[in-house]
Amino acid sequence: MTRKFSPAPAIYVALLMVPIYWLIVMSLKTNGEIRGGLTLLPQAPTFANFQLIFSSPAWYLGYVNATIYVLMNVCISIVVAIPAAYAFSRYRFPGDRILFFGFLVFRMMAPAILLVPFVQIFSDLGLIDTYIAVAIAHCFFNVPIAIWILEGFISSVPREMDESAMMDGYGFARFFRCILLPQIAPGIAVTAFFCFMFSWIELLLANALTVVHAKPIGAIMTRAGGVLAADIALLAAASVLSLIPGVIMIVFVKNHLARGFSMGRIS
Repeated sequence: MTRKFSPAPAIYVALLMVPIYWLIVMSLKTNGEIRGGLTLLPQAPTFANFQLIFSSPAWYLGYVNATIYVLMNVCISIVVAIPAAYAFSRYRFPGDRILFFGFLVFRMMAPAILLVPFVQIFSDLGLIDTYIAVAIAHCFFNVPIAIWILEGFISSVPREMDESAMMDGYGFARFFRCILLPQIAPGIAVTAFFCFMFSWIELLLANALTVVHAKPIGAIMTRAGGVLAADIALLAAASVLSLIPGVIMIVFVKNHLARGFSMGRIS
């Protein structure tokens, strides 16, 4: 019995891609053509907007800055979350479930609530306008969700595997490196994906904790939007380039991502 083809998923995906398509089209137009009327394709495609971004340090350094603190945040979040998730999965202690579910409170908190305390703390520490300040601030939101995801994956690994490894002479560090981490690799990929995406798109804290040297592209676009309100084509090109890191992230972890979304705590 053959399955009947349904066009609904294709139509749904096509509708979702309309804003992306329109953004790409605008990035290849001039401002005059954008203001001239509705056209589905650029009449005279130009890469001048992209060339301006790559030739101006004020623009392309925004992507570099965002990439640096995002990768720092992903690494810190995963390194901190794995031991914590293992402890919640394997051990029981007073208040463990309360603490575990309490992490959701931190994850659901709006970044605006913590804006003033973060600025005050990092200002006193002399870390304003540094990558580590933004990375640590984002860890406050990413570590809880990382613990939640990884705890589900670690719990799916039989406890007998821990005991067998210890009986075979594996130390705790070697057990983590050689046995546990390969077993939960899909969970680590999913966790890295969520941490990366939150940190990449978060703007409020990143803008408040940076001034010049560590300013991310999102903050630069926001500021340019007020000054260059008429330069829609340039902002569209900057937005298209902002999508690329997320696409690259998905390409690198896609093999683990498919397994990860069907396993663990987010299934």
